[in-house]
Amino acid sequence: MVIAVHYFVSIREALDCELEKLELPDGVGTVNELIAHLVSTHGEKWISVFDNTQVLVAVNHEMTDRDAVIAPGDEVAFFPPVTGG
Repeated sequence: MVIAVHYFVSIREALDCELEKLELPDGVGTVNELIAHLVSTHGEKWISVFDNTQVLVAVNHEMTDRDAVIAPGDEVAFFPPVTGG
């Protein structure tokens, strides 16, 4: 399964990555499983980003939660919560 993963704002800066296209292994079918795969593939720096439960996620431009199912061709985006002032 190939998906596109976008990282925005401070997440992009922390990970030094804006976009990656991934071939996911069998068993990765939800956002939570994607996060576990990213952390195991990329290492410790990624753990600190995704341990933050306030990281927002969208699948195909629709806000969702980490239990959302992902499918081949999907676009998954991670970004920090919006703050106002």
